[in-house]
Amino acid sequence: MSEIRAPARPLLLVLASTYPRWANDPEPGFVHELCRRLAQGFEVVVVCPHARGARVREQLDGVEVLRYRYAPEALETLVHGGGMITHLRRFPWKWLLVPGFVLGQVWAAARLARSRRPVLVHAHWLLPQGLIAWTLRAAGLVPRYVLTSHGADLYGLRAAPALALKRRVARDCAAMSVVSSGMRDEAASVGLRPPRLEVIPMGADLQGRFTPRPAQAREPGLIVFVGRLVEKKGLRHLLDAMPQVLRNCPDARLRIVGFGPLEAQLRAQAASLGLLRQVDFAGAMAQSELPPLLRSASLLVAPSVRAASGDQEGLPVVLMEALGCACPVVASESPGVADLFGDEAASCLVPAGDAQALAGAMLRVLEQPGPARERALRLRERALRLVDWDPIGTAYAALLREACEP
Repeated sequence: MSEIRAPARPLLLVLASTYPRWANDPEPGFVHELCRRLAQGFEVVVVCPHARGARVREQLDGVEVLRYRYAPEALETLVHGGGMITHLRRFPWKWLLVPGFVLGQVWAAARLARSRRPVLVHAHWLLPQGLIAWTLRAAGLVPRYVLTSHGADLYGLRAAPALALKRRVARDCAAMSVVSSGMRDEAASVGLRPPRLEVIPMGADLQGRFTPRPAQAREPGLIVFVGRLVEKKGLRHLLDAMPQVLRNCPDARLRIVGFGPLEAQLRAQAASLGLLRQVDFAGAMAQSELPPLLRSASLLVAPSVRAASGDQEGLPVVLMEALGCACPVVASESPGVADLFGDEAASCLVPAGDAQALAGAMLRVLEQPGPARERALRLRERALRLVDWDPIGTAYAALLREACEP
């Protein structure tokens, strides 16, 4: 009797810039979290840039990861530690790395496509990954591609040549997703006309990792910020709000988790405001350490703003993670963030860049922990429906499977 073999999974080629360099990397890992869930139905191969200390090739949670070299290892600094757009704005010499970065990914992806013939490319970020996917399709190496925009690629890169490229890659894709309703409106306003446009956020593990501990007491006055130290995260406005908070809650303290190019500038701001004793720059934190922090904090603040370049958040993953831990949250208003808060938006969101309003919202949480705790539990239930990885992974898998069909 012959052995019955399960049908081979179709090969999905994923193109990304930001991707974990190793297990438990403090760099954002949302693309990998999606890929390892897609691996249940696809054979997933990720082509992403190499960085110092990372392996060129490895299996990570059932996902094959190929990291291409684009410069001498010491110079492979275009992505990690702040994101590509931030690096290019702050360090113009890094434009010299861009040709190698793009051509390296084209070459690595083309070699893989020739030898293994993926049924679909999933390109995270319109530029350069969407353009690379378009190139592979134009060369006949892949039959079709799907785009996912995360925010910086859509809101930034507004020069006419970049907009023309984004419109082209969107027009010729099989489908496109954005992570918030605000981004859907932005895509339409700048002339992106994909044949199909879906709003599907990135997800968070709200059932296994980011979960509440009802018996664990929260530390009174502990405020946390988690994110890259870049302009769009708005940390300078949170620092500006802290003196007002401290006048009313003298025991309040701010723990800043993250790293990035603005660290020295933000430390100097904290010193000028007399906050060195109340503000702790804790640096990077492994993903496994975030849930205990979010379970112990009295408040997470996400004071995002639109950067001078036009770059802004789509939907910050840390907000989902905090809500998963039933941590009270205060955040800046944006169309994408409003999706997450629904009827609770008025209690949790403040105008972007308004330090006084930010301080007032923070004080309401710190001075009224009971109502804040109840609100956080209601928001956790909403987040479970909207952004837990179970429904999100299912939605992306369905989008990609449908895109495979001629």
